[in-house]
Amino acid sequence: MAKYRLVLLRHGEGAWNKENRFCSWVDQKLSSNGIKEAQNCGKHLKALGFEFDLVFTSVLSRSIQTAWLVLEEMGQEWVPIQSSWRLNERHYGALIGLNRAEMALNHGEEQVKIWRRSYDVTPPPITESHPYYEEICNDRRYKCSDVSQDNLPKAESLKDVLDRLLPYWNEKIVPELKSGKMILISAHGNSSRALLKHLEGISDEDIINVTLPTGVPILLELDENLHPLGPHQFLGDQEAIQAAIKKVEDQGKVKSAE
Repeated sequence: MAKYRLVLLRHGEGAWNKENRFCSWVDQKLSSNGIKEAQNCGKHLKALGFEFDLVFTSVLSRSIQTAWLVLEEMGQEWVPIQSSWRLNERHYGALIGLNRAEMALNHGEEQVKIWRRSYDVTPPPITESHPYYEEICNDRRYKCSDVSQDNLPKAESLKDVLDRLLPYWNEKIVPELKSGKMILISAHGNSSRALLKHLEGISDEDIINVTLPTGVPILLELDENLHPLGPHQFLGDQEAIQAAIKKVEDQGKVKSAE
């Protein structure tokens, strides 16, 4: 019998997800399909009887918007939401804005997979000459963070994401979970992968094969020590979920000629 239950969610599809670009810390709204994904997620969680007491999001709009839509569909708009940059997507540095399929063509699919999925490989850092440097580095939302803007990352590996996420997990989320609250974390592909790696003890080598589709809730059942009682569960139509996972994996591959 699970002592605690936690739902993780990668936000619905964003505009740059649709364009197959590295979005990272560039703020994007959900695409029309992403809105539907979030709404369908809320309907499914409601049908399963989930009742949330608290929601955690990143400070990026696609994460927050997804949480709003999920709660609206569940009739739980009143549930408090807390947001932190520590749940942000991985900072992809100089890769931000680039098309994954084009990069696979130029650098090879294996290199793109390493940049996207490996544990401790950091891409080149963002510099002042980058077209999105000013938009990211001078964003007002980061003036409210618990570190100075000068100390925010300019590029991250998945290991870096886990390192900046764990203090927030341990100090903010775990106490709420242990108090008996049912929690939803509406975050991103890499912040969710990092947390799964921590909770499930996934090896540095195996995490490269963990892929999370957009808009699909993930249930974790944990014991009193927050150890998983089994592998994480994707909630929903399993055939559709596997197709969505393949779609994400294929983003880093060279496009076939039409």
